[in-house]
Amino acid sequence: MHRRFCGILMHLTSLASPYGVGDMGPQALKFADFLVEAGQSCWQILPLTPTSTFIGNSPYSSDSAFAGNPLLISPELLVRDGWLSGQDIEGFPAFHPQGTDYEAATAFRERLFDLAFERHAQDLPGNFAFKTFRDRNSAWLPDYGLFKAVKESLGGMAWMDWPEPLRRREPEALAQRREMLAARVLKEEFVQFLFFDQWTRLKAGLAERDLLVVGDMPIYVTQDSADVWANQGLFKLKKDGHPEFVAGVPPDYFSVTGQRWGNPVYDWQAHADTGFEWWVKRMGHNLALYDFVRLDHFRGFAGYWEIPAQEKTAVKGQWVDGPGEALFKALLAHFPVLPILAEDLGVITPDVRELRDGFALPGMKILQFAFGPQVGENRDAPHNHVPDSVVYTGTHDNTTTLDWIRNELGPEGKKCFFEYLGRELPEHEVPWAMIRLAYMSVSRLAVVPMQDILGLGIEGRMNMPSKARGNWAWRCPDSGNLPELAAKLKNLADMYGRARQGGTRPNPA
Repeated sequence: MHRRFCGILMHLTSLASPYGVGDMGPQALKFADFLVEAGQSCWQILPLTPTSTFIGNSPYSSDSAFAGNPLLISPELLVRDGWLSGQDIEGFPAFHPQGTDYEAATAFRERLFDLAFERHAQDLPGNFAFKTFRDRNSAWLPDYGLFKAVKESLGGMAWMDWPEPLRRREPEALAQRREMLAARVLKEEFVQFLFFDQWTRLKAGLAERDLLVVGDMPIYVTQDSADVWANQGLFKLKKDGHPEFVAGVPPDYFSVTGQRWGNPVYDWQAHADTGFEWWVKRMGHNLALYDFVRLDHFRGFAGYWEIPAQEKTAVKGQWVDGPGEALFKALLAHFPVLPILAEDLGVITPDVRELRDGFALPGMKILQFAFGPQVGENRDAPHNHVPDSVVYTGTHDNTTTLDWIRNELGPEGKKCFFEYLGRELPEHEVPWAMIRLAYMSVSRLAVVPMQDILGLGIEGRMNMPSKARGNWAWRCPDSGNLPELAAKLKNLADMYGRARQGGTRPNPA
């Protein structure tokens, strides 16, 4: 990052949409226009991978590290592109205008995908764009399509419980199922084609507006995923496919018992033996999608919290060395630059800082973590920020700033915060005071969640870590109706040297 700029954090599911969940349709470009009017240079989103109502709709829990989320496919664009007729998307259920109804939205889109596939399946083998898509994604798409098809045919059973020949990926068993389920596999590949076609065009629309995209890449993958099934030797698994150890973090700010995420941990020696081939493919895939990649749980690459799988909480885990610089050297051998933002939150030890700084990866500063008895030494306090970093008021894992000042900070924290500002404010003015602090920071990139720009309270919280249900549901009002907020943001961007310059995008390198 070579100059000061700013952006907004909001996931695509939070966009306004009449179809139950935000998508890549017209509202996405309308929000892009709001970003331009507000003097912003980037849009930060959460992972684009598939979600599931069975595991809380989290974009950090997916059955693939490569596939796209079908829920984000726009019904309106399916009509515009000729895959469906206008009548096909009429008569949809009356979705809640401000919340996300994942189950109803999933059922509605599945019906649309069935219709589109039924009408166009016979033409797909001769479709040049579809064939090109399959060829370009051959490293993951065949396994993912078969994984989805087999799982559906077995009633949703986790792959660890599949018949042994399928679980162990015996070639004859795989070939037999691929033939039996050919139509279902083709449909899954078709849906992925629709997703990436719409994303490619949305990304082009953002580039035309000189907007950068900050994407998000979780460090871990889900146990019941195509990634683990297809690459069992790269994870610490038992002979039956179940994990021997799972990932998480020790007790911290978010939870007194830590967080037991349940993802299988990597066998890093097995990755090193392949030259980190899987990671090279994964990073290349993400760099093709985004301008910057926010690498989630960066500290896990230096050392990670490994929990015996039988433990119910994260308390009885232990720190284990990660791949360290060997992984990032392997990535640099394939990519000329690594436009990575390191999510360096949590227990940060010298080895984490050395790994981050050794590869010149900007870290994160969270203003909600800054104010308390040790504010003078606090790394998140504005006076301790460094230029090569990204400052946030809060992230998707924090509550909104209004709820923070009302219910989380406490009397001593409030006193510290107001003394730091040099004046006391009514609670409803605190979100914009925090935004101003972020824009004033020396951090080159300042990113603010849309909920703080709207001044929302607890009703705007996106995620509460360790809470299994009820997250990821917040929806934004139509951004075309927010001209006053756009003007207010642009004024701050101009004042603090973060304005868009001559219509050119900041260099992601």
